Amino acid sequence: QVQLVESGGGLVQAGDSLRLSCVLSGRSLSSYSMGWFRQAPGKDREFVAFNSWSGNRTSYVDSVKGRFTVTRDNAKNTAFLQMNSLKPEDTAVYFCAIGVPDYGGAFPLRVDYWGQGTQVTVSS
Repeated sequence: QVQLVESGGGLVQAGDSLRLSCVLSGRSLSSYSMGWFRQAPGKDREFVAFNSWSGNRTSYVDSVKGRFTVTRDNAKNTAFLQMNSLKPEDTAVYFCAIGVPDYGGAFPLRVDYWGQGTQVTVSS
């Protein structure tokens, strides 16, 4: 059974930092590219960050470039999203996902599995 479990969300103030973690079980993370997405109330799910299976290729939505960093530790089957200089507009449920690259698609990741999400709330 494949399972992705996110953690690390919470309530913070604008300018603070958070690090989200995503632990994969039932598969080897080294076999997958992965991504982070977010969904704010009343809005569609939005791509946030992508990390290739090797960790060598990353991409970000423009609104988080320079503030968020996606990394992975394949030995621990865990991916991370370091979020710095958080803004109120970053408030959303954050989801991690694994899949295969789809560089020509709407998102750079064609998702095979989703996590359940973790809430991030940034107050002004």
